[in-house]
Amino acid sequence: MHPARPLPPLLSLRAFEAAARRLSFSLAAQELFVTQSAVSHQIQKLEADLGVPLFERRTRAIELTPEGRAYYDKVHAAFELLRAGTREIRVHVDERATLKVGILASFATRWLAPRLHEFSAARPGIDLQLRPEIALADVSGGEVDVAIRYGRGGWPGVRSQQLMSERLSLVCVPSLLEGKRRPRKPQDLLRFPFLASYSTHSFEWEVWAHRFGLDLARVQRVQLHDYNIVVEAALAGQGIAMGRHRLIAQQLASKALVEALPDAVLDDPRIGWWLVTPKGTLGDPASAFRSWLMQTAGQEALDGTH
Repeated sequence: MHPARPLPPLLSLRAFEAAARRLSFSLAAQELFVTQSAVSHQIQKLEADLGVPLFERRTRAIELTPEGRAYYDKVHAAFELLRAGTREIRVHVDERATLKVGILASFATRWLAPRLHEFSAARPGIDLQLRPEIALADVSGGEVDVAIRYGRGGWPGVRSQQLMSERLSLVCVPSLLEGKRRPRKPQDLLRFPFLASYSTHSFEWEVWAHRFGLDLARVQRVQLHDYNIVVEAALAGQGIAMGRHRLIAQQLASKALVEALPDAVLDDPRIGWWLVTPKGTLGDPASAFRSWLMQTAGQEALDGTH
């Protein structure tokens, strides 16, 4: 009977799991706070130990080999168990629990922040850390515990649950629509500058334009860093913005912003705000935050609040 061979070094397994999950040596290095060459070295050691290549290395990308994919499924599951167990221990040991929430700055300031006192009062032992990022925070890898994302759901490797749908229409200050410039049909909106927040895929504009049969190829666009800046630019009369009604309810109620064409409204139940969680078991802080979010968002839907 042959003696059991020892497991590969934990450093090599951590490097492999992070690189396989992100399909990037450089992103894995950032996550592990090491150099890219260190990650590559650890994976080479692991491949030598196992006797099989785990990655196909290309000029600008890496892909898992069939053996690498099979091994990743088991290694990732093992690390998920370790992460879940660590979270459970920390919740019970720490006097206070910290919950890291990945979130867009616009949603944090315009919807979540005014309501956070309710959660803090209900769960005073949980400290929330809001991490505003334009890029999608890595929930499955533990960068954050949960995330709130804007879109149509269906992100790979995570669970997503819609908090509330979004109502979309083009908005601006009332003075922009005075006199002969007042639009009568969707095509009339194309003569105004469009204010847009940075996005790798501006699906809401595409869906809106498709719904009303418009071609936005020649529209003058002003690309801004964040949706908060889009709203401020619209309030300053710089152009027309895509109004996410959940976030600009106060400005619409006060008439600081108005719908440029009230009939050109997009109500697509797939577009909205989603709570994104890992596929593993949630700890108590994340579960409590999810329950509160779903209840708060659901009550607003019942009240018809936008």
